[in-house]
Amino acid sequence: MFTSFTNAKGLWLPKMVRVKQKFDAPVVEDIPGTVRLELAKLSLLKSINAGDTVAIAAGSRGIANINAVVKAIVRDLKQIGAKPYVIPAMGSHGGATAEGQIDVLKHYGITEETVGAPVIATMEVMQIGVTKDGLPVLIGKDAYEADHIVVLNRIKSHTDFSGVIESGLMKMVAIGLGKQKGANMYHRAFFRYGFEHVIRTVFQVVLASGKIAFGVGLIENAYGQTARIAAMHADELEMMEQKLLVEAKKLSGRLPFDELDLLIVDKMGKNISGTGMDTKVIGRLMQNFEPEPEKPAILRILVRDLTEESNGNACGVGLADFTTTRLVEKIDRRATYMNSITALGPQKVRTPVYYDTDKEAIENALETVGLTKPKDCRVVRIESTLHLREVEISESLLPATATRTDLEIIGELREMAFDEDGNLKA
Repeated sequence: MFTSFTNAKGLWLPKMVRVKQKFDAPVVEDIPGTVRLELAKLSLLKSINAGDTVAIAAGSRGIANINAVVKAIVRDLKQIGAKPYVIPAMGSHGGATAEGQIDVLKHYGITEETVGAPVIATMEVMQIGVTKDGLPVLIGKDAYEADHIVVLNRIKSHTDFSGVIESGLMKMVAIGLGKQKGANMYHRAFFRYGFEHVIRTVFQVVLASGKIAFGVGLIENAYGQTARIAAMHADELEMMEQKLLVEAKKLSGRLPFDELDLLIVDKMGKNISGTGMDTKVIGRLMQNFEPEPEKPAILRILVRDLTEESNGNACGVGLADFTTTRLVEKIDRRATYMNSITALGPQKVRTPVYYDTDKEAIENALETVGLTKPKDCRVVRIESTLHLREVEISESLLPATATRTDLEIIGELREMAFDEDGNLKA
């Protein structure tokens, strides 16, 4: 049992109040119906014949309604006589094993029983070409052996870089379908050529192979709900993804304030972001060849726990300054290190200063913010970087809410509440 060695115990902690953020938030109400309408626009019978095998590529992120979307795609492909199956397209995630990646999909409700199609996985890759820079282009054998590939992913800001295309369908084609071997090679190439360049050039080779039948891009609103479903032919994918990223950024969630002394994050995890916490939300990229964002500017970050869906993969824990013993004890070092080495980001899995209780962690974090008294610190507490609708803010931030039409106070100002074990209450 490790106890604080500072004089932090007994500090007068800031009072907190719950507020609701108001974001523009369109929602797709009928997932299966919308998928059907989108796929109908593609006239699939013109490109997919009865009896053709179709690999539906699904990733490792906690995407809203992902199982329902996969099920709907399977349904429509079967209706034209195709033989769909699902494959994991997640690079080295799931411990870089086929079994681990199938288990990741299972966590998101994607199994043969739930979506109506077999789930097949292998880490074996096949080379289908070479980029103009001389990089071998690899895709998983599970995708290579299909007559067609369907790429399905959420389109959003990337946690490691900013560009015209970031995290979405093209990245999945390169990093996801490339399995561990491809993902590792492309991440190394990022150092020389840059993220966006590598993703685009690898995608262009896969596109030229004729394997991609179509893509389905998903956009989520700030509340983590499906805001848009867009299906597109393979040759439209690059242009459409650029447009959808602009839309996604407008809808994305953000913290209510740009300057904080302490951000408390209840949970991080792979189902929330590839880096456990969305780097664009917390304002920390920690990437050797990308500048840090100017905003938000957060002095200290405390992350309290790791989601069950992460299966011990704590990539991104190093983005925090403080954490808890319970999070550290949940870390699967093999899975975490495998993922971070593949992504060339060992700095993001450094273990932060950690304490046995939330109370100790908060007190010690507030000891490191400078001359500001703990009770006067600018503190925000969030459930995760994916769930920003309702957050807690400290008393010192209340005056700034007076003229904010996008913030609604929905609770009473109160002391931080801890349970008998010294951990924050919900």
